[in-house]
Amino acid sequence: MSFIALPPRAQPVAGTPPAPLPVPGIVENDGWFPDILLTDMRDAMRLDGTVTDARLVQAVVDAILQVNRELADWQGKHAAAGITALVDVPATRINRESRLLAQYRRAVYSTAKADLIERYRDYDSTATSVSDKKSMEWLDEAPGAQRRNAQWAIADIVGRTHLTVELI
Repeated sequence: MSFIALPPRAQPVAGTPPAPLPVPGIVENDGWFPDILLTDMRDAMRLDGTVTDARLVQAVVDAILQVNRELADWQGKHAAAGITALVDVPATRINRESRLLAQYRRAVYSTAKADLIERYRDYDSTATSVSDKKSMEWLDEAPGAQRRNAQWAIADIVGRTHLTVELI
C-alpha cells in the first residue's frame, strides 16, 4: 500500500472571488490574441480522437506561447498605439473576419500539429500505423512543412516576405 502526500491548497484571500474554471474545449489566450477552440483545430488540421484532448491542449498551449513570443514586438507596437486586441488591428477581411485572425490561427494550428507529429511518430492524421516507406517519408517531411506554414503565417501578420532557404 502506498500514498501520495500533496501540499495544502492555498487559501483564497478574503473577499476575492475564486478564479473561474477553464472552459472545456477552449484554450484561453492572453486576452490580446484570440482563444483557440479545439474542435475548430481538430477539423482544420484533420485530427481525430487518436490525439487526446489532454495532448492537444498541451500542444496548443506550447504553440500559443511560441507564436505569441514571435509576435511580441509586433503586438507591443500595436498595444502602444492603443489597440487592445488582435481583432482591432486594421486589416482586410476574409470570410467576414480579419485576415490576421485567420493567419494567427494558422500559425498556432500548424505549430501544434508539427509538435504532435514529432512527438508521436507512430501516429499520423489518419490514425494508421506507419509501416511503409512512403508513410515514413511523410512523417519526416510533415513537421517541417507545418513549421513552414506557421512561419509564413507569422510573416504575413508582421508584413515580412516569405523566404525558404535550404542548404545543400
